[in-house]
Amino acid sequence: MSSLRTTYEFTLPRGYVDDEGTLHRKGVMRLATARDELAPLRDPTVQGPDDPRLTILVLTRVVTRLGSLEQINSYVIEGLFAVDLAFLQDFYGVINFGNQEEFDALIAAQESSALVGSSSPAPSPAPAAAPAAEGAGAEPADAAVAPAAPAGSTGVSEQVSERPSLRHSVEELPRRSS
Repeated sequence: MSSLRTTYEFTLPRGYVDDEGTLHRKGVMRLATARDELAPLRDPTVQGPDDPRLTILVLTRVVTRLGSLEQINSYVIEGLFAVDLAFLQDFYGVINFGNQEEFDALIAAQESSALVGSSSPAPSPAPAAAPAAEGAGAEPADAAVAPAAPAGSTGVSEQVSERPSLRHSVEELPRRSS
């Protein structure tokens, strides 16, 4: 008997820096339900299906853990760096609408990229075959914020320009015609 995998571990490319300066990069996202996509549409701050806030509210519902944070709310998701928000959108699309090949491609692209201003390439997330254990105890605190690029460095990695774009694999709502 096979079981359905409903949670996926991820590692953010940069990470969320909380109010105390702690960097949180490792997290868990669960598969979305119909309610996760419909409930935010009822939020009075959302102006319709094209409102960018919709993405924030959906991610707030499906990201179940981020580092040692006790609660994931819209303030946390809004505080992500743009590259991390884009990664979570891609990750959401792949785990909910993609296949194993697309999941593997996303993880491989993340592993092979080095970000501007990062002291090292993004760490690799858990292997795709190993499901994340729900409620598996506390995660150790993530490392402190990485230092800036060394003096004299352009801070631009050649790998960044070679990083394949996976944005095409995200299911997005159609735009309204103007």
